[in-house]
Amino acid sequence: MTGGAGYIGSHTVVELSLAGFHPIILDDFSNSNRSVLDGIERILGTRPETMEVDCRSHKALSAAFQSITARHAISGVIHFAAYKAVGESTKHPLKYYTNNVGSTSELLQTMGEFEVANLVFSSSCTVYGQPDSIPVDEKAPISVAESPYGYTKQVCERIIRDVHASNQPLNTALLRYFNPIGAHPSSHIGELPLGHPNNLIPFLTQATAGLRDPLTVFGDDYPTEDGTCIRDYIHVVDLAKAHVAALNWLASRSEACEAFNLGTGQGNSVLEVIHSFERVNGVEVPHRIGPRRDGDITAIFADPAKAGTAFDWSCEKSLDDALRDAWNWQRALQS
Repeated sequence: MTGGAGYIGSHTVVELSLAGFHPIILDDFSNSNRSVLDGIERILGTRPETMEVDCRSHKALSAAFQSITARHAISGVIHFAAYKAVGESTKHPLKYYTNNVGSTSELLQTMGEFEVANLVFSSSCTVYGQPDSIPVDEKAPISVAESPYGYTKQVCERIIRDVHASNQPLNTALLRYFNPIGAHPSSHIGELPLGHPNNLIPFLTQATAGLRDPLTVFGDDYPTEDGTCIRDYIHVVDLAKAHVAALNWLASRSEACEAFNLGTGQGNSVLEVIHSFERVNGVEVPHRIGPRRDGDITAIFADPAKAGTAFDWSCEKSLDDALRDAWNWQRALQS
């Protein structure tokens, strides 16, 4: 699991372990914290196997694969190792191209050398750009990306499809996430951004806890009911379980390459999320309205029917569950 110590990766480590897999984390900890390994250990009772690897380095990846294959048969790779902040990507595009595209290219080359075919790729709904209609299914056109981050996901999907069409055996599920939020119900792991948060929920929880200035809502003049952007917010545990289902699906396929939308199928505006957070947790969220942010689209939410049919998967947790778990995680960090 490249980037397996990150937010989504750590929750997927837990769900894979509970499903009987032996996940091995490859991470350079440039965008994650080693303390997450302690949290995983508290949940599972065992510490996950971890190797410190820069996934942009072919030499480092090859050494890791060599070590792993000497001890285990690799049933699949989940590629999480990417930077993922839309706003940051518009300010530092080369950082995103170098890491996101570079690590994917090196990983695919290494997988080919070690004859590992099954790949679950961490993609994003940003590949759709501003969709013509919503909800969005997998047949929606890939529009012009609104941010360098979104474009890196488009490029990586194209690279994977090109490799799939070549002579290298490759069996891939492209998982297009919508907006993961929340934390593990145990409050032992959750979203732990390094430095300034780039996503809505960690900034919201930190602002509510008094650790940040009031939350800025980026624009209230979008053509939506309350003027704020609409997104599909999926609980991170539901998203993690989808990765287990995707690996099991790949095990029954041969040289597939298909995309799947992972979301709830429902959109909520930024102000709806703020008000829901206040209601569920009995707290007030300090916030203000600011200007629009570069790279943001107006509204998008998923049609997750394809994943439901193929994987026998669906979201089990609600927006309220996610917001409650996110706040409990924030309070646990401060205790």
